[in-house]
Amino acid sequence: MNISVKSWTFPYCPQEKDWWINWSALEAEFDWLRSLANCPQNPLYHAEGNVLIHTKLVCEALVALPAWRALPPTQRSVLFAAALLHDVAKPASTQVEADGTISSKGHVIQGSKMTQQILWDLRVPFSEREAVVALVRYGSLPLWFWDKPNPEQAVIKASQIIRCDMLSMLAEADVRGRYCDDQAQLLERIEFFREFALENHCFDQPRSFPSPHSRFVYFQKEDGNPNYQAYDDTRFQVVLMSGLPGVGKDTWIHYNLPDWQVISLDRLRQKMGIKPSEKQGLVVNAVKAIAKEYMRSGQSFVWNATNLSRQLRDTLIRLFANYQGKIRIVYLESPWEELLRRNHNRTHRVPDKVLYRMRNRLEVPNITEAHQVDLIIN
Repeated sequence: MNISVKSWTFPYCPQEKDWWINWSALEAEFDWLRSLANCPQNPLYHAEGNVLIHTKLVCEALVALPAWRALPPTQRSVLFAAALLHDVAKPASTQVEADGTISSKGHVIQGSKMTQQILWDLRVPFSEREAVVALVRYGSLPLWFWDKPNPEQAVIKASQIIRCDMLSMLAEADVRGRYCDDQAQLLERIEFFREFALENHCFDQPRSFPSPHSRFVYFQKEDGNPNYQAYDDTRFQVVLMSGLPGVGKDTWIHYNLPDWQVISLDRLRQKMGIKPSEKQGLVVNAVKAIAKEYMRSGQSFVWNATNLSRQLRDTLIRLFANYQGKIRIVYLESPWEELLRRNHNRTHRVPDKVLYRMRNRLEVPNITEAHQVDLIIN
């Protein structure tokens, strides 16, 4: 397989010559695509048939959109890959009930994680990989954003992660690629989403904020105003490290923040004689106690751990923010083969199967989480 890095194109993405999709080549290349043929769908919403039939119709509809054809090649590839992968988790999540009802609850979140793993293994460049992941995760937002508790914040948040015009293209292709009675109403919802994003100044670009602190405060509250200029009352800084074991977090700290206080979960775990596989309650309580001492005195510090999930990072960030900390997340990533090699050479080696499980849990940080997010890709 040939993937260009300088100007990335997804394999077999249709080109300007004839916009033809080579389905036989795609099915021969990707087993996850072939597996979609064995997954049924609820005929009430997908009378066209199985997931592979739907996926092909979605891709054909996307390629036919004038807005998609007008995009630069890399952005066309990102959207085409998202269309191919948008239902990749349905075979694993679909259930057929005793009465014949078919459902696939959770396939969107699971699909975004599978997409990340598939594209990582294909060595797709980081920014393009995460753009596809975001499209898979938020691709249905144009259809359901108005049902969210705070539609404005939901759309503005999405705009910080992926362009809303690209989301609307994927959603339109998804609707045009299905046979259902409410297709016209669904297309109307997408047009409403486009108008709403335009009104909120975040259709083809991220919504801007008066300051990084204003943005941070907005996403920490349920009913914030994106135009509000929040007073910056932060007293110290916290650098929250994030990344898989062996990615080089210690080295980055050594060269970039050599004089900072560092709270390391690994070191404290070793000092306390607690293995990573054992219960971590004592370790977590101990490191939080150290952090609180620093924060009470206004001392900046580094929190050094893997911090792979959004849920875990949010818990820590709320704690730091309560003490008026300015939070910077530093995420590091290296090629998978390099991570495995480094892990094998570590004194405290992580079993490969555990490393794979950790990668499967990974949620790359984004700018809605902190005052600053640095993505350092080796």
